[in-house]
Formats: sequence, C-alpha cells, structure tokens
Amino acid sequence: MEAKAGPTAATDGAYSVSAEETEKWMEQAMQMAKDALDNTEVPVGCLMVYNNEVVGKGRNEVNQTKNATRHAEMVAIDQALDWCRRRGRSPSEVFEHTVLYVTVEPCIMCAAALRLMRIPLVVYGCQNERFGGCGSVLDIASADLPSTGKPFQCTPGYRAEEAVEMLKTFYKQENPNAPKSKVRKKECHKS
Repeated sequence: MEAKAGPTAATDGAYSVSAEETEKWMEQAMQMAKDALDNTEVPVGCLMVYNNEVVGKGRNEVNQTKNATRHAEMVAIDQALDWCRRRGRSPSEVFEHTVLYVTVEPCIMCAAALRLMRIPLVVYGCQNERFGGCGSVLDIASADLPSTGKPFQCTPGYRAEEAVEMLKTFYKQENPNAPKSKVRKKECHKS
C-alpha cells in the first residue's frame, strides 16, 4: 500500500507537513482568497486536506450570503462534513488527520470550531490582529479550555505579505454590502 502524504506526527505529538505540500496547498488557498476579493468579500481562502486530498475548501461568503458566520473556514468545514457523509467516513476520524491551510489567522469563532473538530494543524498566512484566535487576540488553539476539543498546532507566517496586501486592497475599496453608518452628525446652530 502506498503511503499518502499528509501531516506527520512526531513522537512529541507535534505535526508537520513538507515545504512542498505547504506551497502547493497555500497557493490554492491564495487563489481562493483572490476569488473572494474579486467578489467583494474579505480575501480569505482555505483548504482542508486529508491524505493529500482536498476534502473541503472555502472563501469568505459573508457579503454574498449576508450571513456573518460564513467565513472561509466554516464553509470548508461544511464541505468536509459533506465529503465524509458521501463516503461513509467518520468526521472525527477524518478531521483528526486533516490539515487546514488558510491565508489569514482564523478568527476566534473559526479557531473554536477547528478545535471542536479536532484539527491537529493549521497553517496560515498573516496574523489577524483584530479577531485572531490562534494567539493574536486569544489563543483558542492551545489554551487550556476543558471540554472544548483538542488543542491544535499552528504554523503562522506562510506568504503573510501577500495575504496582507490582499486585505489592504479590500479595505481600500468601498464595500457595497457594508451597513450604512448610523452616526448622526450634529448640526451646529448659531444663536
């Protein structure tokens, strides 16, 4: 039987993936982020890879669906669950051997979902300094949180500059789906 590429667990429980695998999968995640940007979404893309096969992929769909939970990771998790159902596979068995590649550090919500799904390794591009759940704001990934799944390992910084540039491009343009400002300007009346 041929050995499949994927995360390798060291004797200390740490997971690793090869540089070639990381480049291959992060390139696809970057393409998904570019697709999100082209569709006026926050440019985040991700892939869930199990035994060298993409079992879930996603890009942000928040504006398109008008659903604030449709982050790239949540879309990919839903696809991976569908993949498991179609193949009669146990999601817990699959997820425990799946690596998530994402262009931006998962937010707190997504990091919590990844932890609950028992993903062992997350490889990400740039930090998420406003909402990061892998250490930038909260460390959901490795914190001692009883009854909340298994801590996971993070490998940050892969193609971070490219991810940051896409985010800057997005935030420079006007978001037609953003809610209108409700700030009232005070009128100045002279007496």
